[in-house]
Amino acid sequence: MLNKPVEGKKEIFLTFDDGPVPIVTEFVLTQLKAYNAKATFFCVGDNIKKNPDVFKKILSAEHTVGNHTMNHMKAWSCNHSAYIQNVNACAQVIEQHSFNTKAQTLFRPPYGQISPAKLKKLHEMGYKIILWDVLSKDYNSKVTPEQCVSNVVQNVQNGSIVVFHDSLKAFTNLQYALPRVLDLLSKQGYSLRSLTHANS
Repeated sequence: MLNKPVEGKKEIFLTFDDGPVPIVTEFVLTQLKAYNAKATFFCVGDNIKKNPDVFKKILSAEHTVGNHTMNHMKAWSCNHSAYIQNVNACAQVIEQHSFNTKAQTLFRPPYGQISPAKLKKLHEMGYKIILWDVLSKDYNSKVTPEQCVSNVVQNVQNGSIVVFHDSLKAFTNLQYALPRVLDLLSKQGYSLRSLTHANS
């Protein structure tokens, strides 16, 4: 499992979970473009099916996509085979809506939950499991937009993997926090890269 790439260059890896969602994901893409930033989007299969045009905008902007299960399934509340089937269903949707045939190998378990048996199977399937070391908590209505910024900028270090969410419930915090985080990290000299380029 990867919480943080090996340190080297001065870079941060922004990730966005739970999309694609109209307006929200498009807002994220606009902000990233303004700072020449690349990111990784851990997409829910159901949302790709509902919003294929938004998903294609992620790909067209040359960001990286990862598997976040078909319907945001909790690993600790379902059996082994059902979970793996859910991951496979998401992988099929990603493949159906992607521009190229390159295998998608990044996976983030919803809620960061994963059992040893499921982890072993996912590794056998060729997945790299991506967790994080900095959580914005943009999804939490009790967290203010200002706190969301602080959660990121006060905790990042070289090589950090940061979690945001391109979801409706995170949107109020995201609208405030993301532009400010991008600006602050850029001014500190960080390159903002997708996980495809980790350690490259």
